[in-house]
Order: sequence, then structure tokens, then C-alpha cells
Amino acid sequence: MKKSIFVILTVCVTVVCTFSCRKNAENGFEPKPVVHPDWTRTAVIYEVNLRQYTKEGTFKAFEQYLPQLKDLGVDVLWFMPVHPISELNRKGTLGSYYAVKDYKSVNPEFGTDTDFKNLINNAHQLGFKVIIDWVANHTGCDNLWLEAHKDWYVLDSVGNPTSPYDWTDTYKLDYDNGAMRAEMTNAMKYWVQEFDIDGFRCDVAGEVPTTFWDSARFALDSVKPVFMLAEAEKPELLKNAFDAGYNWKLLHLMNKVASAKDTTTVNDLRAYLATKDTLMPTDAYQMNFITNHDENSWNGTEYERLQKGVQTFAVLTYTLPGIPLIYTGQETGLKKRLKFFDKDIVGSWTKNSAFTFYKKLNELKHTHPALKAGEQGGELKFFRHGYEKDLLVFMRSKEGKDLFVMLNLGNRSLEFFTNDVLPRGEFTDFFTGKKLAGIPNHLNPWEYRILIR
Repeated sequence: MKKSIFVILTVCVTVVCTFSCRKNAENGFEPKPVVHPDWTRTAVIYEVNLRQYTKEGTFKAFEQYLPQLKDLGVDVLWFMPVHPISELNRKGTLGSYYAVKDYKSVNPEFGTDTDFKNLINNAHQLGFKVIIDWVANHTGCDNLWLEAHKDWYVLDSVGNPTSPYDWTDTYKLDYDNGAMRAEMTNAMKYWVQEFDIDGFRCDVAGEVPTTFWDSARFALDSVKPVFMLAEAEKPELLKNAFDAGYNWKLLHLMNKVASAKDTTTVNDLRAYLATKDTLMPTDAYQMNFITNHDENSWNGTEYERLQKGVQTFAVLTYTLPGIPLIYTGQETGLKKRLKFFDKDIVGSWTKNSAFTFYKKLNELKHTHPALKAGEQGGELKFFRHGYEKDLLVFMRSKEGKDLFVMLNLGNRSLEFFTNDVLPRGEFTDFFTGKKLAGIPNHLNPWEYRILIR
């Protein structure tokens, strides 16, 4: 009897493993750990909201800002979806970028295929990488696939497509359908082959099976090495498919620390930072940010959420392990929520103090070895002190170079002291260029200091 049970269990395990291997070996591939392109280690991502960037809202109109973005020092231009937007169940006057009508076309409101190819070519000549937003979880309600391939969608009991969440301008795709998965991969390859883009930012990536992303990454890399950013915090996505994922947890903690209505403190933030890397695959990146298109439109600008701490929290996103993001208008201090479904241009692109601030941070990201993304960067070393609720002090070191960061994340002045052994010797204040004989012990409300040597 025991032998029979053992045989049955062995057969069951074999069947499950065989099915799993077939699932992972989709289209004859075997998952491979992500190998980051070298340029990603010091990169800064810039999110382009093309519709709101200029009055015209076109590829050609945006192109004139490439030199300014080069001066700013960003490396990756992430364009929100460039595809035609569905009209059925459209929200607002222009609809959501994320209700895609055709995966293999550009939105005529933005220009032509040639216009976008010219923009990408010019961006490449200036040294930028270009990635586009990809919406694989759902399509718009009149996507071209619906007429011929209704079975590619999740259907209700009477055979009608269903919408995910309250996104009533979209229908959810069915990833149990192998033909749909294959065509989705082909559509992604199309943009790499025909437009020479450098990768994708993938919308709600955690809602799509990891096995699909693993196979898609394999297929895309067969055309050219790509950079993949997941809008998710799912560790398994960062093993074989994505270079980086969203650090939503950090954003939410920063919002809470800055809020007078919340009891979250720097101590909670520090506890998260001390353990977060243990949750991710070795050498995985997380993207750090204080704003993006969703946060700006739905939850408020960084000035609403972080108030006087905008620059202090921005410094944090640059000096922690990971890869930083700048959203459209952030670099010039945009203080309004951009409408999501309607035209609402940014306005002024005049270089100002905010521009100088982010340009300086980009310079630091590019040049200090401790800030390289992934396992090539310096480890975090926190210093203890008497202001656990307000003050964050840490150091990162690499290749004989030190980066000492002090952040007062509160509304009171602080006198810094610690029982830990502080680094001795001369430092340079990164923002002022002044030489310091030792570590400062006073910080004003919301003051930040970056000391280097």
C-alpha cells in the first residue's frame, strides 16, 4: 500500500513538474536571471507626459526640449503610452493613455510613425535611452483584437468582456490563452525592431503572469538587450524579467512621515530601509520617486503631500540604493495636478532653482560610485542618535569614496549627536562646495546635507 502511494505521488510530481517546465519553456526558452546593461547603474529615468508637455502635445513639439533634458542630466526617457486611445467608454475628452486601441500604431494626436522614429533617433544621438509604456493587462474597449479574438479576453457568464477594477474604459486580457500571449510578445518586439526603442515600462505588471514576462524578456533580448521597468513590487518579477520595480512602499512612507495627520515617523522609514533589500533578488533595482503621473493626478503634487520636505525627500530618493525618477514638470517645480483625461499643459519650462537642484543630484548619481544601482553600490550604514522620529543619518562608501547624508524630516531644529563612531577627516558639502573639518551637528527644520570625500 505504501509503495503504491509512493508511485502515485511520484507520478503526480512528475506531471506537475512537466507542466511547469512546459509553461516556463514557452516558445522554447528557459528563464535566465536578468543581466543589467552597464549604463543602468548610474541612470536617472525621466517620465514624459507627452499630451501635457506642450500646447501642441506632439512628438515634434517635445523634440525641442531634448537639449534641455540633456542639460538636466537624465538618461532614460520613458514615454507614457504612445498608442491610439479607444473611443468606446472613453473617459474625459481625450481618454486614458492606458486604454489602448492598437498595439502597433502611434496615437495620431501625437504625430506619425516617422515623427516618433525621428524623435527616437535624435534622442539616441544625444545619448538618451528611450522606453515606452506598455499596457499588457488590459486593452481599450474597442481594441482591434476584440472583433476577431474575443476569446483573448476574460469573459463573464454571458460571454461579455470584463473590466478590471473600476477601469470601465478597458477590458481585461486572458493570459490562459496562448495565442494572445504570443501576439502580445510579437507586438512588443515590433517596437524594438521597427522603432529601435530600448525597453519598456510595464503597467500593472503584477497583474500579468510572471511566466509571460519571463518569456517576453527572453524574446526582446533576442532582438537587442532591453531595459525593463515593472510597475510592481513583486520580487519574482525582478528575477528573470525586469531590471527594476516600483518602490511604492518608500513613497507611501514618505507621504506619511510628511503628514501631520499620520503617526508614522522616521523610525518606521528606517526600519523599512534596513530590511527591504532582503526581500528582493540579488542585484535587483527599485525605482525611487516622490511623484509620477498617477501620484500627481490622483493624490496630489509633491508640494501638497510632502510640503516643506520636497527637496529633502528628493535627496533621499537619490541617495538610497536604486534608480531615481523625475516626472514631467518636477524639475521646474510644477505645483499643479495635471488632468488625466483632458488637455492640461505644464506651462513654463524656464530653468530655475528646482532645475539647478535636480541637475546637481543627477551629477551626483552619475559620479559617486557608492550610488551605483544594485550590488555595485555602497551598503547603507545608519547612525544612531536621539531624534529617532525626525532625523535620518546614513553613510554609503565604495571604491574609497564616502557619501554622508543627513536629513531632518521634521519641523524642529535638531542638534545631532551619536554614540556611534563618526568618520573623521575633511568632507566637502556637495551643494555648497565648502570644505568641512567634521560632521555638522545642527540641522534646521527640513534641512538636508550631503557630505562627500
